[in-house]
Amino acid sequence: MSTAFAHPHHAEATGHEATRHEATADEVTVDTATIAVITEIEAEVVAPEQHARITWSRPDTGLWAANYGGYYGGTVDRQETHFFVSDTFGQYVGDFRSLEEAQQRLAERLRVLLPDVRR
Repeated sequence: MSTAFAHPHHAEATGHEATRHEATADEVTVDTATIAVITEIEAEVVAPEQHARITWSRPDTGLWAANYGGYYGGTVDRQETHFFVSDTFGQYVGDFRSLEEAQQRLAERLRVLLPDVRR
């Protein structure tokens, strides 16, 4: 099976049918196997599953600092029963009820802010 792609001006619609004019230099035909290979390559390039590793240190009581692939990633600061998160640029990420949720949200934010970090 193959799929033909042509510019819109190469086809005419008549009622519910579409008829194509003769093939031109602008038309490209791609078989199903080629489309499958292209799709697989794009999936590997566009959406790699490798993210930088996050390690945590505790520079002070109630304070956790993130290291994101060798870069400063931000902090989680405990104030009473809340965990306040700031990202690598010092921007407020949120106020969370658990350390785990706060760390997870910072990790998600870093993957968006710094997608090219892959250590």
